[in-house]
Amino acid sequence: MTPHHEPTLKSRCLIALIVTCCWGPLACGETKPIDFQKQIQPILAKKCYACHGPDEAESGLKFTSRDDALAETESGSHAIVPGDLEASLMIDRITSEDEFERMPPEGDAVTAEEAELISAWIGQGAQWQDHWAFEPLSKPTPPTVSSPLWQSNPIDAFVFDSLSSSGLQPNNPADRRELIRRVYYGMIGLPPSKAEVDAFVADDSPDAFNQVVEHLLQSPHYGERWGRHWLDLVRFAETNSFERDGPKENAWKFRDYVIRSFNNDKPYDQFIREQLAGDELDEVTPETLTATGFYRLGIWDDEPADPLQARFDGLDDIILTTGQVFLGLTMNCARCHDHKIDPITQKDYYSLLSFFEDVTPFAERGDGASNNQIDVSSEALKKQYAENDQQRLSLEKQLQEIEQIGIAKMSAPDQRATEGNKRDRKQVLDEKLKDNLDAEQWELYRTLERQLKQNAAELKALPDREQVMGLAMYRKVDKPTYVLYRGSPQSPSDEVSPAFPSLFHSPAPKLPESVSTNTTSTGRRRVLADWIANENNRLTARVIVNRVWQFHFGRGIVRSSNNFGQLGTPPTHPELLDYLANRFVEGGWSLKTLHRLILSSRTYQMSSAGNEKSLAIDPDNNLFWRFDPRRLSAEEVRDSILAANGSLNRKVYGHSVYPTLSPEVLAGQSRPGSGWGNSSESDQNRRSVYIYVKRSLLTPMLSAFDFPDPDQTCEARFMTLQPAQALSLLNGGFAAQQAAKLAKAVDAYNIDNDDVVRRVIESVLAREATSDEVADGAALIMGLQSKHGLDAEQAKNLYCLSVMNWNEFLFVD
Repeated sequence: MTPHHEPTLKSRCLIALIVTCCWGPLACGETKPIDFQKQIQPILAKKCYACHGPDEAESGLKFTSRDDALAETESGSHAIVPGDLEASLMIDRITSEDEFERMPPEGDAVTAEEAELISAWIGQGAQWQDHWAFEPLSKPTPPTVSSPLWQSNPIDAFVFDSLSSSGLQPNNPADRRELIRRVYYGMIGLPPSKAEVDAFVADDSPDAFNQVVEHLLQSPHYGERWGRHWLDLVRFAETNSFERDGPKENAWKFRDYVIRSFNNDKPYDQFIREQLAGDELDEVTPETLTATGFYRLGIWDDEPADPLQARFDGLDDIILTTGQVFLGLTMNCARCHDHKIDPITQKDYYSLLSFFEDVTPFAERGDGASNNQIDVSSEALKKQYAENDQQRLSLEKQLQEIEQIGIAKMSAPDQRATEGNKRDRKQVLDEKLKDNLDAEQWELYRTLERQLKQNAAELKALPDREQVMGLAMYRKVDKPTYVLYRGSPQSPSDEVSPAFPSLFHSPAPKLPESVSTNTTSTGRRRVLADWIANENNRLTARVIVNRVWQFHFGRGIVRSSNNFGQLGTPPTHPELLDYLANRFVEGGWSLKTLHRLILSSRTYQMSSAGNEKSLAIDPDNNLFWRFDPRRLSAEEVRDSILAANGSLNRKVYGHSVYPTLSPEVLAGQSRPGSGWGNSSESDQNRRSVYIYVKRSLLTPMLSAFDFPDPDQTCEARFMTLQPAQALSLLNGGFAAQQAAKLAKAVDAYNIDNDDVVRRVIESVLAREATSDEVADGAALIMGLQSKHGLDAEQAKNLYCLSVMNWNEFLFVD
């Protein structure tokens, strides 16, 4: 805050108005107390911290704590005087119309609504609380509400209480057809068949919906849907990016590990430990080693200009992903300096980095496998390979010894030639070795060659090694970790050791006393994983239950699901969030148990319909008075098209597949078509989660529908509505091909137009067509022929295509 200026007359009038409107009524009990965490702190963080935050204290003023905010500034004035608006210089400065006095001096101004909130807060005494996410979990109990229907499920009690306090009423239950479609897409990412819809609509038993939920939870397609959410978070891809965008061999096995973990309802704390320290657990298995593929998913440059800088960039990617995905913290913001907003120091960042010191880069130039391919073959097979390798080395050594005997007798030019490249050496040996050996030596040499050839044949006959992508080699940790000045690896400063972020106030970690080598880990990551997965960690459970809520409702209780820090969005229902986190941990970290609780709530089962009163009070649906409709995700669109025409291949797990891409798309690579395989039609019809994710060549149709950039963690996909989507579904080759298949599937070419409409709508929308739809559809088919000169087959194909573009198909209510 710059030096004190007397409030202008206009500012004084505004202050008086604010006092009257916002503070005065409090004495009469008409104004609700201002919630600092929800209403004030986000304003301070976004509008004030740049000049008066953790990193800057212009004019001696900081808004990072109550004591700092109330302290006298360098000018002798006070920005905030609790209960006294006229003495609080802050009000004058944020409401000033003088551009040289108005704060903030740059960026978005404080709005009139925000100024009113700050004024009311100061008038109420400027109460201050520490950031909610940095406090331990509370133990809330569900409130008692006036509606018995909204009391039985604790989620409903919390939501109804919040709605009632705001003068809102929850929506009525959703139509049963809407509800079953909602839960099918939400749980398995596929539409229900007409038979499944009809059976649910006809089942009036109280347990009908719960039975549907149980059926979906046991489906192998559940893991495909919910595993894809996790793959977004951990930036899953099967190539390295950069110009060559080389492959990550066996990355698909990590994808299958994730899908299988969700299907098996693996406890979430175990899921964390396996990914962060699957090689350091008490029981290490091929599955836990596959989980360490988490460290191999990021981008990797095979020819960095500065290898040391590249190493720390890779570690930063791991810290960013670990911090945001598991803890909802932007730890990466403290790489070059203390975090600008949250109480995360640069020392915290490098203390966290120290846990990962033994993590090697994805690969080394010229050796693409040693760091990332782990042999998990049976011991018997490993023994066979080892014996074969040993025999080969012995034979090669004997051959070289005999070769050297002959080379020693050759001319100097020939000797020098054998020291050059392999081709020159082989040419000399083929032409002159026999002449420089005696008969016995030559016969032994020929025998050894035959044995080496036999050795190669035996190697070829062995079963393939079973390999997974993960931490195969370690970096030897024999030096301390240092804080890097301004993030530069060329400027180490203070030494640090592994420690948890100071905001948690956790005791120092007990590190194992192990010797670090290229083949043994430090054991540090296990310590970190145990701390993150501990039931007392104040963020881990909050973050994951918020994500589950987000994937069901379209947004989290905390909208910024990767950022629970002070620049993140405060929770709309903090008590509900903590209640769910506690219950999740008490329930054994079971995601399926959490699903059951959420899906059984009236909150989830509400209609998505809007009403004028509720939209006026809560247009963003922050209080969950209705269920938010949504567009299908990229994978859901493609998979639903395949399901509609009956060609969807529902095979679970296995190698990735390659949809056919046009030459124009392939030409976008530096080496057109490089790294893109060919799959059979049946494999191409597998679910979209199995499509090969090549960073430089994402599938265009999926990209049009907001498939995420896999270079960094994606907390929530965009849900855009834009022209490329319509072009993809109306003009794209895939959509046209699938529409023709749909026409054939319903026998459209052999039936009249009315029946075509009925069968297509039943296949695509899982319901019967209305009489109006039949009339309109038949007229469209006829019009395409009479007005546009199409034949009957083309017209029926286009009708099929049109139905796959209906909002009813593309949106979930």
